[in-house]
Amino acid sequence: MTLEGFLEGRRLQMARGVLLQCIMGGYPPMRFYGSDDGDLALVADPNHIHHLPWSERPRALAICDANELSGQGSGLSTRSLLKTVIARYAARGLAPVVATELEFFVFAPNTDPMQPFEPPVGLDGRREGGQSAFSISSNNGLRPFFTQVYECMAAFGLPRDTFMHEMGVSQFEINLLHGDPLLMADQTFLFKHLLKEVALKHGLSVVCMAKPLAKTPGSSMHIHQSVVELGSGRNVFNDEAGKPTAAFYQFIAGQQACMAEFTALFAPNVNSYQRLSHPYASPNNACWSEDNRAAGLRIPASAPTARRVENRLPGADANPYLIIAASLAAGLHGIEHRLQPTEAIQGEFEVPDHLLLPCTLPAALERLKRSELARALFGKEFIEGYIATKTMELASYLDEISPWERRVLASQA
Repeated sequence: MTLEGFLEGRRLQMARGVLLQCIMGGYPPMRFYGSDDGDLALVADPNHIHHLPWSERPRALAICDANELSGQGSGLSTRSLLKTVIARYAARGLAPVVATELEFFVFAPNTDPMQPFEPPVGLDGRREGGQSAFSISSNNGLRPFFTQVYECMAAFGLPRDTFMHEMGVSQFEINLLHGDPLLMADQTFLFKHLLKEVALKHGLSVVCMAKPLAKTPGSSMHIHQSVVELGSGRNVFNDEAGKPTAAFYQFIAGQQACMAEFTALFAPNVNSYQRLSHPYASPNNACWSEDNRAAGLRIPASAPTARRVENRLPGADANPYLIIAASLAAGLHGIEHRLQPTEAIQGEFEVPDHLLLPCTLPAALERLKRSELARALFGKEFIEGYIATKTMELASYLDEISPWERRVLASQA
């Protein structure tokens, strides 16, 4: 939109079906988004109008709500879903607080998708070999890129907590500061967007796939969650003595009760399950534990005031609005119904069958199809539209023959 049109308040409209567009570009049948495929209004959030510092010409980006022309938020909009979940907490005098950890890879440009990704050539003329986990000098070869990333974050008003090299080859992680869930989803979206744009300026490629490299840890988007009282700001997971409360355990139980049915929301792509096949770094279970990374729900070591629940299931490829909405809705479901969690696990353990999660996209979509709870929490229109879109994406994937199949199976009798 032109600057003049924006400042005049001209309404920007978009077809409803765009919210269900497949990653390949197609759409599910029109019945999933209205037989007329009518318009939505894109309403800019005045708190999120940002000048794009990497653009050579003056440009700005505005995060918008997708509203029906009647003014209400669209049931197909994940940002609207998250607002609805936050409002449900507020109705009980509560406010959720979240933080996200986002992992990503920085690669050299990959012009041939038949070839694996490679790390970029560093200032020493060599490619990283994967021995730089948590090194303080590991990103020196990418210093100009990260310098501009930090500058753009400051321009966007994105406060960062820690930034580090992760375990994978040319893999990095950022921890964003905790805060309001909608703000955190917006900031995570903005960060992913600026990462890719700045990378292009430096001849690099940032990849947020869940598992871009074989035999290498994947990229997660862990969610840290706590709940406070409106007004006082007291963490309701603690009592006056700093001990865990009933609400804390109920929140965990809600997460456990919903994780299997919501797995397709947390792990939205075929590749998501490549990451979840690594059982330690990416636990595909609904167990919970005190500071055990093998559990899908981890309680990090912290002072009582910072007691929180970490959901370790989502990958970097997930929609931040949707996964925060789904995780918080699950926790509130536990509080509302006074659910009780299983016993905590510690050390090495074998996952009980009832806490195993779907390990493929077809299995996860089948669980979501059967979930009346998902329809109750997020609306029939969204869940059925989401399933339709992901089913099309799965069919597109299954239409292709992989290099592994040609390499291994072609010579079989």
